[in-house]
Amino acid sequence: MDDAPAPDPARPPLPPAPGADRYRSLDFADTAATLPAEQSYDLLATPATAMHWLAAHDLIAPDVRLYEVCAQRLRTLRTHVRALLAARADGTVPPEESLRAVNEALTAVPTAPLLTWGESRGPGRVRAHPTDRAVNHALATLASDTADLLTGSDADILAVCGSAPCDRFLLRTHGRRHWCSTRCGDRVRAARAYARRTATRP
Repeated sequence: MDDAPAPDPARPPLPPAPGADRYRSLDFADTAATLPAEQSYDLLATPATAMHWLAAHDLIAPDVRLYEVCAQRLRTLRTHVRALLAARADGTVPPEESLRAVNEALTAVPTAPLLTWGESRGPGRVRAHPTDRAVNHALATLASDTADLLTGSDADILAVCGSAPCDRFLLRTHGRRHWCSTRCGDRVRAARAYARRTATRP
């Protein structure tokens, strides 16, 4: 009997890709990925895992409850964000519907913190919004972050992991190498070493 703990559906089997610490939209795109040996994961597959991811990235309060319709909206936006990132990495034109979806998320709610004035603390800025619009604000924030990534200087180093079939996004940090993790890099190097060995056999 195998007593190993079951994998946590809210945690990916790989560490965050390079750049995910700077852009939540990059980590958002990587909440679903295809991995070797016909493996895959989806951190937004259920309302519970979606809530965990959003809370971990300070996009909703931990006590906000999500429903399947909310998780579906997140997965839909993720599909469009991935399409935009892929187009930028490949140098192609993205689908018009993906541009429209991100722009709709951007303009659905105000993303700027509102000005408040407390009797004891004086003026301040808060992201005040009704709980029932928490997902709208999370989507708007992710859409804004996507736009920042795609229009900033880091867009030039945006790439898809070069260790097929992995399809995670990353920001290249070491010249031409573009692997999302040490594991993917090791797999590429092992494949190249094997190819060299077999090529030199009589």
